[in-house]
Amino acid sequence: MSEPDNSLIAEFNARRSEDAFAALVRQHVNLVFATALRQVGDAGAAEEISQNVFVALAQAAGKLGSHPTIAGWLHQAALNKSREWLRSELRRRKREQVAVNLATARAEGDSVWSSLVPLLDEALLDLREPDRQAVILHFMEGRTFQEVGSVLGVGEDTARKRVNRCLDQLAQFFHRRGFAVPSLAADGPLFSLASHMAPSGLAATATTAGLAAAHSAASTSTLTLIKGALKIMAWTKMKTAIASGVVVLFAIGTTTITVKEIQDHRTYPWQVHEGMINDAQVNQPAQVRILPSKFRTPDWASINGKFIGTGVRAQNVVAAAYGYITPARVVFPADLPANRYDYIACLPGGWDANEQALQVEVKRKFGVVGKIETRDTDVWLLKVKSPNAPGLKRNDKDQGNGLFTKPNGLHGWHEAMSNLAYGFEDKAGVPVLDQTGLTDRFDFDLNCTDSDLQSHNWDSVNLALGKLGLELVPTNIPIEMLVVEKVK
Repeated sequence: MSEPDNSLIAEFNARRSEDAFAALVRQHVNLVFATALRQVGDAGAAEEISQNVFVALAQAAGKLGSHPTIAGWLHQAALNKSREWLRSELRRRKREQVAVNLATARAEGDSVWSSLVPLLDEALLDLREPDRQAVILHFMEGRTFQEVGSVLGVGEDTARKRVNRCLDQLAQFFHRRGFAVPSLAADGPLFSLASHMAPSGLAATATTAGLAAAHSAASTSTLTLIKGALKIMAWTKMKTAIASGVVVLFAIGTTTITVKEIQDHRTYPWQVHEGMINDAQVNQPAQVRILPSKFRTPDWASINGKFIGTGVRAQNVVAAAYGYITPARVVFPADLPANRYDYIACLPGGWDANEQALQVEVKRKFGVVGKIETRDTDVWLLKVKSPNAPGLKRNDKDQGNGLFTKPNGLHGWHEAMSNLAYGFEDKAGVPVLDQTGLTDRFDFDLNCTDSDLQSHNWDSVNLALGKLGLELVPTNIPIEMLVVEKVK
């Protein structure tokens, strides 16, 4: 049996033992990598996410010493880091890319199990925490029932019964979502399809990254961080004439800092519109603002965990505050203002800090808050109609990508089908899910205009898509929606 996690964490916390941390990484690296890969579908990104998870482990080790196993914690951390990656790189959730047409899903066979793999982590989160730990230890880390029982403080038979009971609960989870799957078996294909060995060398690089983070954290005092924040406050006060103040809270490490945000009626350096938002616009002193805009052409971006947009509607600001969900996936109250706004959130805390701060400012400015709910929704599925159509030209050269509007339609260059679906959704204001299964990138010309999408002229859009061997198919399925409500 491997050494208990709490013993290794205690040793790491007491002496910053590199051997203890390396042992933790070796014991759990396959679990973390496989979880990340299921979410993002990209091995390189999964490696990067795995390293970030173990960096987070090194930073949080002081709070985990009482846990008999950290497998559940690592599973949740891998999901969180994967969602951060998806939001910043793809601006959409993985579930939106792998949503299946429930009406046509087969009742049996490996195709159904393959379709369920991306939903496995959501199903695991539906379990009670002790049950989730048992399933993770047995199926994802290969522990025997005796080992599972020893880790969780129960007998071998109890561990076996707990895992078997969880299989029934997981099957019920899939049944509730319309999948007519057979009963899950301990030797069934679902978990084998979901398992992936971490690449050789990942354990070593993750160990190095985590230890570096731990050493860095140990050498940086809270006082130093506070002094840095106070310098920002002093610089802001000197440079800006005070008109009205807004208090914004954000966290650095374990210390909460209050930064005085200064607002006035002048135009800020980032309030420019040059056709494409750039790094210089968002690299500003720490601030969170939503201001009236003079622009009528919208543009927005997330750059290095900082948010910026110009000339956008209130709906777009709210969507940005909750993870850059397109307004098509948001249920808005009827009385949001119709004006256009510029917004920025460029605090030093990264994606999460800026998202939370922008949510606070959205609540203050518009009086609304949002929450994620799964709702039956009318959507369009982007599917392959005719494989290998000549209009879709595979492009294997890694030279950037883009989806550009031309007078006679859209031009895609080294573009993924998921981004084409996102572009349709953004322009049409209707959820569009990529169900092509195409993972390559393509060049193409699509002879449908923005007005075709905005007016929902689907016949014209499908006529153009037919030349690419694609089609849009309407359906109604449950998807995650952001429900925005007025503050009560």
